[in-house]
Amino acid sequence: MNRTKATPRAWKGALLVAGTTSGAGKSVVVAGLCRWLARRGVRVAPFKAQNMALNSMVTADGGEIGRAQAMQAAAARVEPEAAMNPVLIKPAGERHSHVVVLGRPYDMVDARSYWTRTPPLLEVALDALAGLRRRFDVVVCEGAGSPAEVNLRPRDIANMGLARAADLPVLVVGDIDRGGVFAHLAGTLAVLDPADQRHIAGFVINKFRGDAALLEPGLEWLRAATGRPCLGVLPWRSGLWLDAEDSLDLGERPDLLTPPAGRDVLRVAVVRLPRMSNVTDVDPLAAEPGVSVRLVATPAEVAEADLVIVPGTRTTVADLAWLRERGIGDALRRRAADGRPVLGICGGLQMLGAVIDDGVESRAGRVPGLGLLPVRTVFTPEKVLDLVQGTWRGHPVAGYRIHHGRVTAEGGEPFLDGCRAGSVWGTTWHGIFEGDAFRRAFLAEVARCAGRDWTPGTVSFAERREARLDALADLIEAHLDTDAVWRLIEGGVPGGLPVVGLARRPGGS
Repeated sequence: MNRTKATPRAWKGALLVAGTTSGAGKSVVVAGLCRWLARRGVRVAPFKAQNMALNSMVTADGGEIGRAQAMQAAAARVEPEAAMNPVLIKPAGERHSHVVVLGRPYDMVDARSYWTRTPPLLEVALDALAGLRRRFDVVVCEGAGSPAEVNLRPRDIANMGLARAADLPVLVVGDIDRGGVFAHLAGTLAVLDPADQRHIAGFVINKFRGDAALLEPGLEWLRAATGRPCLGVLPWRSGLWLDAEDSLDLGERPDLLTPPAGRDVLRVAVVRLPRMSNVTDVDPLAAEPGVSVRLVATPAEVAEADLVIVPGTRTTVADLAWLRERGIGDALRRRAADGRPVLGICGGLQMLGAVIDDGVESRAGRVPGLGLLPVRTVFTPEKVLDLVQGTWRGHPVAGYRIHHGRVTAEGGEPFLDGCRAGSVWGTTWHGIFEGDAFRRAFLAEVARCAGRDWTPGTVSFAERREARLDALADLIEAHLDTDAVWRLIEGGVPGGLPVVGLARRPGGS
């Protein structure tokens, strides 16, 4: 292997994992690599230069990053920090997004104006990566979307733009479960220009079901056609889902992981808001025996559940209007009148309240809520970003807050920075169900209100997450050419890789 010379922007000990598509498996491969390295005593950090996600969390120093990078930090056994996801884009509608830079609110932009800002944001990302490289032995970087999105390449800061600027070797992951994986892998390489192709060092096939020997003719073709090896075929495994970046990932998960310990299943319905955020708030519920968690979008589904959760959202007023238009607002009112459990989290709490005064997010002014909780919400320009902890009925609770809307309770029973009125609860805290004692106690109260014979389990959510991360590392160790991965990490971009396919474009060289 040829080693690249050290320059101010060329570091050893780093690797970029890209994907043929969104959802190809970049996040879980990065997490698996991080845990594999951490188990071998390597001080490793994850990194994603630019992430577009509504699922975020707060770091210990009050920064906001993508939830997937926090999960990858857990895989690496290090504390998450803003440098691991220096640019976070949070869609606020069809055309506008909020941009978070180094954990702090930066600006509201549309797609066209954002692309004019990418040169300085690339510098921010490179500085963040350089800082991680100084403090860690290895940094495993994750791309965004696909490097084959050639329309975005001139302003790319997360895929080949980052790889070129930081001189990183790149592995491309393809999801064979979607079909056409060889075309995806070879085609991704073929549409890149020659300078970008130089960085693509190999491929990984993800989610394979069956006998891997049947892939051999295809793998031989891929090597002959591209001049690059497939470094591994990762088999499909159930039960390995991790922190999702958006609600699409949540919808692909099993709604009931383990059978009930009692007689009944407790049915939890999560309202699938158009711009729902922090969907991982409900993940620990699905880890409990006998708890079914489903995304729903109709009044009938809301009516039949034992607990309905109205989750967070990036556009509170717009999603409140959607609730009303769909008839879900009326269904929630009927539940409350019948004494059936409803929980609102952050934006969900705001929608369940009496009134929302929003001159910041939607600029809609004063908007009536559903009136199920005696709270008022006033949006302010300053964003609340912090970690929180407290107790509920003697049980410790910890979480984090991410919101512009300041909620004031004007009655009801206090509940985690929000309140309870009858069978309706509301809180501004995310992540509360990761605490085992609180989760079991809350679900037991829901079961009592719903008249269900449900018995809490003894599962530790933290232990279950650790087991999943270790299982990912086991897959990496068993099915990836880890020696080849080490050579890329230590040696950088290999020399002599051929240029293939469509790289010579009409009018170009």
